[in-house]
Amino acid sequence: MARHRSFDLRIWRKLLPFLRPRRALLATIMGLMLLSAGLDVAIPLFQRYAIDRFITPATTEGLGGYLGVYALTVLAQSLIVLLFVKRSLTAEMLLGRDMKRACFVHLQKLSLSYYNTTPVGYMMSRVMSDTNRLSGLIAWGVVDAFWAAAYVSGAFVAMLLLHWRLALVVMTVAPCIALLTWYFQNKILACNRQVRKENSRLTAAYNEGVMGARTAKILVMEENNTAEFTGIAGEMYRYSVRAAILNGLYIPIVSFFSSLAVALVLTRGGYLVMADGLRFGTFAAFITYGVGIFEPIQQLARILADTISAQANIERVAGLLEQKPGIADRPEVTARYGDQFEPKTENWEPIRGDIEFQDVSFQYPDGKECVLEHFNLRIPAGAAIAIVGETGAGKSTLVNLVCRFFEPTGGQILIDGRDYRERSQLWLRGNIGYVLQTPHLFSGTIRENIRYGNLDASDEQVEAAARQVSAHTVAERLEKGYDSDVGEGGDRLSTGEKQLISFARAVLADPRIFVLDEATSSVDTATEKLIQEAIAHILRGRTSFVIAHRLSTVRHAGHILAVRDGKIVEQGRHEELMERKGYYYQLYTRQFAWEATTGALRDSKEPEPALP
Repeated sequence: MARHRSFDLRIWRKLLPFLRPRRALLATIMGLMLLSAGLDVAIPLFQRYAIDRFITPATTEGLGGYLGVYALTVLAQSLIVLLFVKRSLTAEMLLGRDMKRACFVHLQKLSLSYYNTTPVGYMMSRVMSDTNRLSGLIAWGVVDAFWAAAYVSGAFVAMLLLHWRLALVVMTVAPCIALLTWYFQNKILACNRQVRKENSRLTAAYNEGVMGARTAKILVMEENNTAEFTGIAGEMYRYSVRAAILNGLYIPIVSFFSSLAVALVLTRGGYLVMADGLRFGTFAAFITYGVGIFEPIQQLARILADTISAQANIERVAGLLEQKPGIADRPEVTARYGDQFEPKTENWEPIRGDIEFQDVSFQYPDGKECVLEHFNLRIPAGAAIAIVGETGAGKSTLVNLVCRFFEPTGGQILIDGRDYRERSQLWLRGNIGYVLQTPHLFSGTIRENIRYGNLDASDEQVEAAARQVSAHTVAERLEKGYDSDVGEGGDRLSTGEKQLISFARAVLADPRIFVLDEATSSVDTATEKLIQEAIAHILRGRTSFVIAHRLSTVRHAGHILAVRDGKIVEQGRHEELMERKGYYYQLYTRQFAWEATTGALRDSKEPEPALP
């Protein structure tokens, strides 16, 4: 656990890529803090001079010059603090931005498998919470620690120079306060971490209770939810009270030792004034140092504890940035075709859409059995491949391989006669149109969401693509038409409407390879009819993969693959598979009987949209 770690400089070196570009800014801040600490150390010396030069001899001679120098010092101190705050705010914002941008850019490079296995909360906490804490700690915490260390060192030097024996009196108390602060801060930090952890659980429970209110009422789960929520709230209360008690103990104990130090200075210093001729000015300066030196010591211990606990944040951010993509282009491929951020489209060859599986074997990274073994299949350009099977059978595996979300563990996949690993991922995916079962829309307008298929498309081209798949009906019913906002994730539209816009987006991209992943399984019958009518037109002349929910829609596919338990168990045309009376025959007849029973079977006179 982070709270048991000691300081490890090797972990902090992971932040050097972000600190190097800001070294001039950070050096300026450190310089300002050094000047500020020097002026803070000088203030008691001004008091000493005023007492010994003006108050004790009861004279005002030279007071004007003194006041002028003192005023300039205070003014300089104020300007330094102003500049420091401005520079530190700038450093915090820049460091936070740089780390967030680096994390986000790296996330774009990671393979789909990473997103399949990594919770969204994990990524969000690293991109947002961890980077915020690190940027704040560097810009304020580390800088404050530098000031505190400089001030404490300067104050001790000043006291030793003024009167070394009285300085030793103060120094005997300082280690006690440092140790107490170290002990209590570790305990308080541990409790506060538990409070934050329980608060996260409490927030999650509250969110689930609100979002799942309908389900909870249907299942009569109110009492169980209340008991769970109360238990989490009780844990948070327990740790919060413990943290409050520790704070309540720490503050008076430290105050006691600080007062003890002042009392020792007053006792010993008063004796030295009376018996050893110690000047009142020096005595007053020691009292000021004695009162003011312990807060920086407490601050140093607190910041050191924060710094140690922040090592876990560094490890999480570095762990994300050091995550290797599961699928990566070879250096020579990147040099020729570019990458996601600097594509060299001038070197991209046109694609026809011929796809061939040559002795392909595949096993998922976290699996033990081969999903495909020595699989061979040639798909000529413009052909339609239908993939059918029960829910969870593994129908998406073949498509994931074609899209290069995963790569074969054996054999090779050829695109237009060449191993697709000889070209870039972006070249391949730039020629693939993918329509998901659950469509995702980005925040913005209908027009903007369709234009994601081709950012250079004109408004006329966007609307033409929408008309091809009947997505214009969605825009027509809204007040602002294509400029209507779809809401976060498209939540202002129905699933069917989002699906139509998703189709229009894919059409606008004009891909040579199309993938439809159960694209009509979540829509109503009327919308499904619109989509099916559009499919026959869209897929004509393009290589297509259709993961089908309704088997009646793939009867005319050029090739059908039946998937069971993650493996292809049958393949061929509809008529061939029906004659074999195997797995596909069972699927088809079972669904046919279900549709007939529920009245969902299409009228025999109504022509079925045929796949090309």
